[in-house]
Formats: sequence, C-alpha cells, structure tokens
Amino acid sequence: MKIVSVEEAVSVVKSNNRVFFQGAAMTPNLLIDSLVERYRELENIDIVQIHTHGEGKYLQEPYNKAFHLSSFFVGDNTRKGVNSVNGDYVPVFLSEIHRFFRSNILPLDVAFIQVSPPDKHGFCSLGLSVDVTLPAIETAKKVIAQINPNVPRTHGDGIIHINKIDYAVEVDTPIYTANIGTPSEIEATIGKNIANMVEDGATLQMGIGNIPNAVLHNLHNHKHLGIHTEMFSDGILPLVEKGIITGENKVIKKGKIVTCFAMGTQKLYDFIDDNPSIHFKEAAYTNDTALIRRNPKVTAINSAIEIDLTGQVCADSIGMYQYSGVGGQMDFIRGASLSEGGKPIIAMPSVTNKGISKITPFLKEGASVTTTRAHVHYIVTEYGVVNLYGKGLKERAKALISIAHPDHREMLERAAKERFG
Repeated sequence: MKIVSVEEAVSVVKSNNRVFFQGAAMTPNLLIDSLVERYRELENIDIVQIHTHGEGKYLQEPYNKAFHLSSFFVGDNTRKGVNSVNGDYVPVFLSEIHRFFRSNILPLDVAFIQVSPPDKHGFCSLGLSVDVTLPAIETAKKVIAQINPNVPRTHGDGIIHINKIDYAVEVDTPIYTANIGTPSEIEATIGKNIANMVEDGATLQMGIGNIPNAVLHNLHNHKHLGIHTEMFSDGILPLVEKGIITGENKVIKKGKIVTCFAMGTQKLYDFIDDNPSIHFKEAAYTNDTALIRRNPKVTAINSAIEIDLTGQVCADSIGMYQYSGVGGQMDFIRGASLSEGGKPIIAMPSVTNKGISKITPFLKEGASVTTTRAHVHYIVTEYGVVNLYGKGLKERAKALISIAHPDHREMLERAAKERFG
C-alpha cells in the first residue's frame, strides 16, 4: 500500500474505466469528489454502486459529461440522474450482485473504498459496508482506499490487508450518520400490528425507518429473538441491552447478529465497533435464501409503494419512474416463506402523504413487480393484517379491501366487482 495525495490516488482512473463506489455510511466522498473534478480530462467513466451518500455530483452538470451511473439501487442523491440519460438502473437481487464482479459480467477497473487504519498485522476493516464491497475489491484491478480512524472495526468477513490496497489517502472526518425519526401515529399502529405477529424465538429481518423502529419498540416483552438481516439500525440497541435479542435459537451464526451493512447514529457505530457478537458478511451470504430459511420463524418486514388487488407488490418504482430498487426484498420474502414458522411481511400505510390509496385496482402503467403475487403472504396496514397465501384472486381482493383506507374501499369494491364479477 502506498500513501499518496488524493490527486495521485484518483489519477489511477482512466477514460473508459468502470469504477466501483463503496456505499452507505462508508461512501468514500473525498475520493469521489476528487475524481469528479477530473471531468474535463476523462470520458466514458461507468460508475457502479448500490447506494451512496453525498452530493452525487457525477450525475450533475457539467460533471456528468464524463460519467455514467449503472446503479443497483437508487437513493435520493442519484434518483434524478438515474432517470436521465446519464444514469440507469440495473434490476438485480442484492444476493446476486456479486456475480456481476466474480463472473466478469461487469469487470471492475478500480474500486473506491473507505477503511479503518490497519491493525498491527496490517489488516483494515471495511467497516459498516461489506455487502458487495467484498467481491468488488477481490476482482477490481486497482483498489483505492480512504483510511479513516472513524471507521468502526467490524467482525466477520469485512477485512482487507494493506497488501491488497494499491493507493491510500489518509483522512480524519466523521462518517455518515442517519438520524432516527419518530414514528407517526399511523406508523406506530402498523408497528404494533406487526409486533403482535412476532413470536418468541423468531429471527428478524428489517431495515431502517420509522415502521421497523415502531416494530422494535413493541418487542420489549418478547424473548430469545435473533437477527439475520441485510441491514439494521439503532432500533435493536434497547432489545440487545435488555437481553431480548440473544440469537440463541438461530441455526446460522447462533448467538450472533448477522448483517451485511449498517447505518444509524454514532451510538450505533460505537456499539458495533470491535463487537464480536455482530458478524458482517457479504450480501451473497446474508441474502442467500438457502441460509435464511434454515433459521427458525424468520420474520421479514419489507415495504411497498403500491399493491394491486391480486397481491402484486411494487416496491421500487412509481410508474415508470425508478424510485429505489429490488434490493433484498425478494431474497427475504422467499427465505422467510420457506423458514419453519416464517412470516414474510409487506408493511405500508394505507395511503400516500397525498391521500392516494396504496392498495390499487392495478399497478401504475410501467410499474415494476418487485414481489410477485405467487410469493406474497402477509400485508399489513394501520387497518390490520391479511394473509394472501393460499387465497384466490377474488378472496385476495376482499382481504386487501378490508385493510385499505375507508375513504377508498368503495372505489376498490367497484373495481373488484368490475374485474371479478
């Protein structure tokens, strides 16, 4: 490993290269911003990533003349760009992104990462984002790192020796933190509805946001819960401290919290730092359906943008507008459905912020189907819980109407009658 200036580090990137950006809280923004400043001398740089935090200047004028984004997920900093001529979305399950790199479908020239300082043996930690970063650094021709003492050292597989890093720059800047919001009354009700479904000894998968936090807030009387998830945030901390999350009933990594990335407050990062009870694995492991299903009572909680009356779930686009991505929803919906006593759950408010029903006669024109109606099981809104599994199309419509917002039930009933008679 050679310690260099940031200008020298990013000079490794040449025109027509494909460059990987590590994401989430580990986004190496110093490297990214310095690369973007070279836009006048570069052309046809293809950037691949899941979800970064930062300005995303590579999709803004005039920088976007040199850069194109092929994104496996879409965040607020890249949403406009992905839906423009300078970006694109690559539909893929989180569990399969590693194949793009290891099978040379998307060969990488350079990988930008952020790591902890090396320990006495020369090993750095990838910190809070192992996910697809591990296969990226294994296969990239050049690995460029930001070394930052604020990166938590995590246990598991997210370790890279300095011999695998070609160039590094040293920084001492805070890493990205995500504030924890307060659930609304509707979100709190949804959280209670889901918490009532969680059994003692269950293995949980949930992400960041007000509904997952509302669920966790209502689990303080549960016992022997485990975590096997693609990501987690601060909501688990009180349950760990109270001895509710123990992982003792899990089959995969018994007693361990298993994840591939994490994002939250500094308190969460301090909890994660050098904590052997938390294992960071790559997404090919955490999201492997064959592994997920081996845990007992897997309770997977995911969200949706809209659901039609037959149970088709759209969770990644608003009509033709790419809003987020497939991510790991199908990985865990399938894994939970195959787990003994598992419960795959789609949770959402019954209406949008503008009062539009999220349970609809048909998905919007151009909308993607994230979870098929053959895979869907439980749907939860503030008006209750229904299980669509084993139900015919007419029964599904009746069930979904029963948990729709009362202001829209008459419209949905008319649509169901017109469709099904």
